[in-house]
Amino acid sequence: EATVDLAERRQIRSAIRELQRQELEWDEEALASKRFRPERGSHRQDDKENWPRSRRLEEEQQMALAALSRQLEAITDVEELTKLLRAAGEYEERKLIRAAIRKLRAEEVE
Repeated sequence: EATVDLAERRQIRSAIRELQRQELEWDEEALASKRFRPERGSHRQDDKENWPRSRRLEEEQQMALAALSRQLEAITDVEELTKLLRAAGEYEERKLIRAAIRKLRAEEVE
């Protein structure tokens, strides 16, 4: 805006666009380096050692949730389910109980 010469303005705009393009490239490189940063060796080893244990815990949790689901199917009282909901500590347990409550309420409406 300070210069009247159109050629000089084009040059300035071109330089600004080039700087913006370089800045975008640098940002993309920074993101890529953060996204694909290799894990530290000791943590990877810990993960490998703990993997069977975590998998076993996950399987146990799935079996417990399946048992809870069967138990919830037998309950036909919303108040009893509400008590179970308040006592439940795990998110997945609460999720199953809320689904059972919704199912009972829908059956009551029908």
